[in-house]
Amino acid sequence: MKRLAFFLASLATLVASSAHAARPKLVVLLVVDQMRADYIDSYGAAWKGGLHRLTTQGAYFTNAAYPYLQTITCAGHATVSTGSYPYAHGMVQNAWFDRASGKSVTCTEDAGKSLISYGTPVPGGDSAQRLLVPSLADEMRAQLFPAPRVVTLSLKARSAIMMAGHGGTSVAWTDGGALVTSRAFAQAPVPALTESLKRLPIAWDKVPAWTPLLPPKAYAFADDAPEEHSPSGWTRTFPHKLQGASVGETMANWTRSPYADEYFGNLAIEMVKAMKLGQGPGADFLGVSFSVLDLVGHAYGPRSHEVQDVLARLDVTLGHLLAALDQAVGKNNYVVALTADHGVSPLPEQVTPTGVSAGRLPFARLKADLEAAIAKEVGGQNNVAAMVYTDLYLGRGVYGKLAAKPGALERVLAAVRKVPGIAAAFAADQLLTPKRSDGELQYAAQLSYHPERSGDIVIVPAPYWIAADAGTTHGTANGYDQRVPIIFMGAGIKAGRQARRVSPADIAPSLGHILGVTLSHADGEVLPELQAAH
Repeated sequence: MKRLAFFLASLATLVASSAHAARPKLVVLLVVDQMRADYIDSYGAAWKGGLHRLTTQGAYFTNAAYPYLQTITCAGHATVSTGSYPYAHGMVQNAWFDRASGKSVTCTEDAGKSLISYGTPVPGGDSAQRLLVPSLADEMRAQLFPAPRVVTLSLKARSAIMMAGHGGTSVAWTDGGALVTSRAFAQAPVPALTESLKRLPIAWDKVPAWTPLLPPKAYAFADDAPEEHSPSGWTRTFPHKLQGASVGETMANWTRSPYADEYFGNLAIEMVKAMKLGQGPGADFLGVSFSVLDLVGHAYGPRSHEVQDVLARLDVTLGHLLAALDQAVGKNNYVVALTADHGVSPLPEQVTPTGVSAGRLPFARLKADLEAAIAKEVGGQNNVAAMVYTDLYLGRGVYGKLAAKPGALERVLAAVRKVPGIAAAFAADQLLTPKRSDGELQYAAQLSYHPERSGDIVIVPAPYWIAADAGTTHGTANGYDQRVPIIFMGAGIKAGRQARRVSPADIAPSLGHILGVTLSHADGEVLPELQAAH
C-alpha cells in the first residue's frame, strides 16, 4: 500500500509537472512604441481594460531597462525579438550613414525585395536583410514542428519586420494609406489578410474627431503645456480634427490618433480568427506593435493629455484583444509579453523651470567645433561626412589621420565634450568591445556600436538635453529613455510585481524557454521568475 501510495503521488506530480510544462499554442508579443515605465504608476489608475489586466494579472517587472545608448525604435524592436543588443544584431539606429555608398540607409530598406500592396501600389522595398541574428520567430520556424504561423502587424515597417525577422506568414505595415508587405515574406497578398481587410478596411478618412475618453479630472497636468508641438492642422488642446486640408494630411492625422491603435488591435483579432492562430497542432506567433504613442509623444510630450488619452484608449483596445484571445485560443493556451522599444524625454522647456539643466543639442555648433578641431590637427575642410543623431561620421581617411597623430583624437573629443548638452564623447576604438569595467556611459555606447554602421565618434547627450528642434525625442542612455515595462501573462505565469533589474533582451530567451526553443545568439537570459511553471 505504501508503494502504491508513493506511485500514485509520483504520478500526480508528473502529471502536474507535464501540465505546467505544456507548450502554449500561441505566443503574443505586444510592443507599445515609446511607453515609459513610469506611465503605469502615473496614469494607470484610470485603466480598466487590457493594460490594467496585464499589470494586475501578469508577472510585471517594474525595474526593466535597455542598457545601451541608442534607444531607438528599430534597435528596440530588434533587441526584444532577438534577445541581443545592437552591437550584435546590427540595428544601431533607424537609419545610419553607409560609408560605401556615401548616403543614409534605413534599417529595413532592401531594393531587391519590392513591396506588395493590399491597396494602391507603392514603390520601394524592405526586408530584414540587415538584421544580423535570428529573431525568436525565426528560431521557432527553424526548430518547431509543425512549423508555426508568424503574423506581425504595425504602422511602421521597422516594427513589423523586426518582430518577425527574416521570414513570416503575414508581415504587414502601412505605406501610402494601405497595408503592405514585401517579397521577403510573400510573393503575393496573403489570402487571410486579404479576407480580413474585406471585413475590416482601413477607414482612415471616415473616423470622428479625437476627443478625450476620460472626464477632465482624470488627466494630470495641463492640456496646453509649454512648447507642445502640434502637427499641421491641430491645436495644442482637444478636440483634434482628423479631416485635414489634404488626403495626405488626413491620413497622417489618423496615424497619430488612437483610432490607428484600435484598428491594429481589431485587425489582430481578425487575423487570429482567419488563420486560427493558436488553434492548430503547433505553436504560433503573433506580434503587434502599437505606434501611436510614439507619434503623439514626439509632438506633445510625456505630460500631455494626448499621451494620457492614447494610453487610456490603448487600455480599451488591449482589453478587447485579450478577451478575443481568451475566447479563440483559451486563457491557458497562450502567453503574452508586453514591453516598449524605448521611452521618451520630457520637453526641455518644461524641465528648466525646476532649475535642472536642460535644452536642445546645438548640432550646428557641434559640427562647426568638430570641423575646426579636426582641421587644427590634420588640416583639410569638410572632414565631417555625416551626423546621424549620436553618431558622427568622418570623411574617408580622416579618423586614421587623427589616430596616427599622438593626442590628436583625444583633443578632438575634448572639443566635442565642451559643446553644451554633451555628457561624453567616445572614439570608435573605445567602443569595439563591450566592457562593464569601462563605466556606465561608455558601456552603453559600446552595446550600441557596430564598426561597419556606427559613427567614428559617438556622443552621449546629458540628462534632459535632446536632439530635436521641436517637440521631444528619445535615443539616449538616460533613464527616461531606457526604462520600459516588461509584463508576461498567460499559461503558467504567476502574477506579481518583480523589482529585480532586467532587460528587454530577456524577453525572447524567456519566451523561447517556455516554447522549448533555443536562441542561437542572445545577450539576455531566461528570467528565473518564469521558469518554475515551465
